[in-house]
Amino acid sequence: MSKILIHIHSGPESKNQVTLGFLVAYTAVKEGHELKMFLAADAVHLLNCLSKGEIVGEGTGDLKGHLDFIKNANTKIYVSGMSAKARGYDDSLLTGYNAEFAMPDILLRESIIADSVLCY
Repeated sequence: MSKILIHIHSGPESKNQVTLGFLVAYTAVKEGHELKMFLAADAVHLLNCLSKGEIVGEGTGDLKGHLDFIKNANTKIYVSGMSAKARGYDDSLLTGYNAEFAMPDILLRESIIADSVLCY
C-alpha cells in the first residue's frame, strides 16, 4: 500500500474542506494505506472538536466521527508546535491521540518520504 501524508492547514470555519481532509484520511486508513497527518495554522483547532455536530461538512461528514476513527486507529498526527502555541494550546491538545508537536522540518521530511501528499 501507499504512504500518504495529509496536510490540513484550514480551520473550523472551512467545514467542507477540513471534513473532506479527514474523510480522505479515514478512507486511507480503512483501505490499509500508511497514513500520517500534519495539522498546521488554524487546523490545530480541529483537535479541540469535542462533540458531534460541532463541525459538519456538506456531504463530507461530521469531524468528530472522523477524529474518533483516526484516534482509535492510532494514526500518527503531527501538530505544528508554533501554530498551537500561537493559538494558546498546550500539550493537553494532544491527549488521547498518537500526536506530537512538530516543526516545519518534520512536514518537509514526511512530504519527501510520502508517495502522495494531499493538502486541505
